[in-house]
Amino acid sequence: MNDITEDNQEKASLLERGLGELKELIVTIAVFLPVWFFVSLFFYELRSIPSESMVPNLQVGDRVAVSKFAYGYSRYSLPLGVGRFLPLGEGRMFAGEPERGDVIVFRHPHQDRVMIKRLIGLPGDRIQMFDNLVLLNGEPMRQEPVRRVSYHEHRYGQLLNADELMETTPEGVSYLVHDIVEGTSEDREPRAETPLFIVPEGHYFFMGDNRDNSTDARALTGHCPQSSEGVIDRAGCTPARRYRQEASIGFVPFDHLIGRADTVLFTLNFCSRYESGCPEGRVWKSL
Repeated sequence: MNDITEDNQEKASLLERGLGELKELIVTIAVFLPVWFFVSLFFYELRSIPSESMVPNLQVGDRVAVSKFAYGYSRYSLPLGVGRFLPLGEGRMFAGEPERGDVIVFRHPHQDRVMIKRLIGLPGDRIQMFDNLVLLNGEPMRQEPVRRVSYHEHRYGQLLNADELMETTPEGVSYLVHDIVEGTSEDREPRAETPLFIVPEGHYFFMGDNRDNSTDARALTGHCPQSSEGVIDRAGCTPARRYRQEASIGFVPFDHLIGRADTVLFTLNFCSRYESGCPEGRVWKSL
């Protein structure tokens, strides 16, 4: 009889402890979620890098701190993208102007996706590409060779060779870009020109740093049709039906900007794919 009573007491004690721990967990979540939502809304949010479009500056697996207050707040600033489903107006509060060379997180204008790219074109800029060289308002942006790198692509494992170049904006902002090559750069054929892009008012032109592995504003599927003179200078057109599931970003409206990527806090990329040296430190790395 005493054994049965002790067993019941032990079970009751385990149940009480379990309920107590569950209560503590619920209270912790109830306290943490509002704090997390508040910080993610007004200050910083953490984003992971899923693709190689920003190599070499951002690697797959990097965790990046995104400043939400850098450009002010719009409906797209709400965490988890919930602003898309709320009856909020367009525009921004406490707006701050982005600068050329910023790495920016934004909502894709045509797809339910969040993107991260580098800002290359400001409203009114004239942009054209030739052989991976950016022609900005008629002048080529300066590129200087740094080194040749070899690495295995994240998705398919293909071994790639790339020229690493230091690109500098007219404002003096410098950053690395990759130009994937076959053989030596001397053997490579020049790439075709793009149309002339004239960035509309209230919009921006973004590109990935991995110039041959980034679907960005250079791709035509997210843009309005070009004029008879080969110029694209309008925004807001609905992509053709055959492109709607994979339309590029086109020109990105100001209110779609979520924040500026400031720092790589840490990474889950351990450089096993690189054959010519691991990229520089990936912990608390400023962008």
